[in-house]
Amino acid sequence: MALSRGAILTDRDYGRAIKSYARRHPLRGYGPRFLRWMVTPDDAPYNSFGNGSAMRVSPVAHAFETEQEILEEAKRTAECTHNHPEGIKGAQATAQAVFLARIGRDKETIRKAVQDRFGYDLSRTIDAIRPSYSTDITCQGSVPEAIIAFLDSTSFEDAVRNAVSLGGDADTQACIAGSIAEAYYKTIPTTILEQIPKRLPKDLWHKTLDFYKRYGIRDIAGQLESLEIK
Repeated sequence: MALSRGAILTDRDYGRAIKSYARRHPLRGYGPRFLRWMVTPDDAPYNSFGNGSAMRVSPVAHAFETEQEILEEAKRTAECTHNHPEGIKGAQATAQAVFLARIGRDKETIRKAVQDRFGYDLSRTIDAIRPSYSTDITCQGSVPEAIIAFLDSTSFEDAVRNAVSLGGDADTQACIAGSIAEAYYKTIPTTILEQIPKRLPKDLWHKTLDFYKRYGIRDIAGQLESLEIK
């Protein structure tokens, strides 16, 4: 997500910004195709439908003001690498859910809007999915489940725990579920926020803080500013 935040803040090309950040922070668990793209001079996308496009998209849902703008911008963030229709779809579905949560829509409205536009089956429950679910790094096999992790939640932390409980691509799905939950609940426990400056490299922490100051949810931005590391 810091990659998209940085591109939005500096009005840079998403592909160049992502590649620049990735090269400065290698060996962070990137997929093999992304790694090849990262180290080559060629900026052409590689037709991926992996869930990385959905994991990094949420900042656009805070930085733009209409649903159409957000869907268009989500497509731009995806297609520099994940230009397969499913890769774009996963990013747009996540961005739509975050945007609707941000503007105060209830969960059933979010569920119906994403189902109607993108055809994802969001009628299932986390409890029903969990017993037979296994790691799936595709958008089509993980984004709906991550959205359901939010829909079945009672808080930000509960949404993240739901996503992790599936036992799949836990970090990515928690990121997707958490981004929607943050926009919906508009609060994150301080005990979680305190970990951000401890775990992020300083350049990513400061970029995150800059983004929150400009676009973030006010209460969370205030909490983050109180944690600022010079």
